[in-house]
Amino acid sequence: MSSAIEKIGKVGLGNGGPLVGVQGFGAMGISAAYGETDDAAARDTLEATVEAGVTLIDTADMYGAGANEEFLAPFVAAHRDEITLATKFGFAFRADDPSYRAIRNDPAYIRKAVEASLRRLDVDVIDLYYMHRRDPAVPLAESVGTMAELVREGKVKHLGLSEVTGAELREAYAVHPITAVQSEWSLFSRDVERSAVGAAAELGVAFVPYSPLGRGFLTGSFSDAGKDLSSGDFRNLLPRFSGDNAKANAALLAPLHRLAAEHGASAAQIALAWVQQRAQVHGLTVVPIPGTRKRGRLLENAAATRITLSADELALLEPIASQVAGERYADMSLTSVGRED
Repeated sequence: MSSAIEKIGKVGLGNGGPLVGVQGFGAMGISAAYGETDDAAARDTLEATVEAGVTLIDTADMYGAGANEEFLAPFVAAHRDEITLATKFGFAFRADDPSYRAIRNDPAYIRKAVEASLRRLDVDVIDLYYMHRRDPAVPLAESVGTMAELVREGKVKHLGLSEVTGAELREAYAVHPITAVQSEWSLFSRDVERSAVGAAAELGVAFVPYSPLGRGFLTGSFSDAGKDLSSGDFRNLLPRFSGDNAKANAALLAPLHRLAAEHGASAAQIALAWVQQRAQVHGLTVVPIPGTRKRGRLLENAAATRITLSADELALLEPIASQVAGERYADMSLTSVGRED
């Protein structure tokens, strides 16, 4: 089966970072946020990542209150030398209380979190360890300093940050080299271009866009998000998927569908090609991490890395982000743009 699948290309993940596929895989949806999962289909999809050359596998301790890391553990064990494993800390959670959430970046918590992730993933070292969200009450020097100690102790190989501003990235990099920044970046969400992208390019830090398909909206699958989403789907809480916002945002996809038809591709592939080409536009490494629970969708996403959009086509897509109705979260305080000057 694997011989019939064309593998995607590879790229170095930032200065001194590991060699990874030019597209990664976000595993969150396997265990959290988007409703029920067929475990067998999800495991088959994970196997397809390796077959397609998608080697950066992204999870976090909070996804499913640790369940996502545990689910990945057998796959990681079977393919440890073929993949780059990324996980995160920062959202303190309680397995017995799904409503509990707190942001913690203090040294004691970081050390507790890394040990728990190592145990759940059943590994000796984490390839890329992210601070999932920033707690401004804790100095970056303390948090990143503790993360740097984990590198020296051999528990972590590379460090990453998520949803940080350009100024925060520079401050953190002065403490220890940062390999990657992970933030939302798509045709619907471009606030990272205010400062974080420029700082990453300047420092040689890779950018790892999460939700590069606008949490599925850019696939064109939601004619009426309120009806198309199951009751347990996290997206019911997001302003862009609600009521009049959803209808207005669906209308923005017309140029995406037009280009998809011209390329013989899907709307999702055009949206992913746009994200991939941010590398050339901004002069930095860009490795998006779309997620899916279906093998066919995984292979479709990977094939988007072979689509190149012309300058005229990129110009056609340029206005979309400025017209999107609704914020990406109901509460934007935990995002980088929520702390921009």
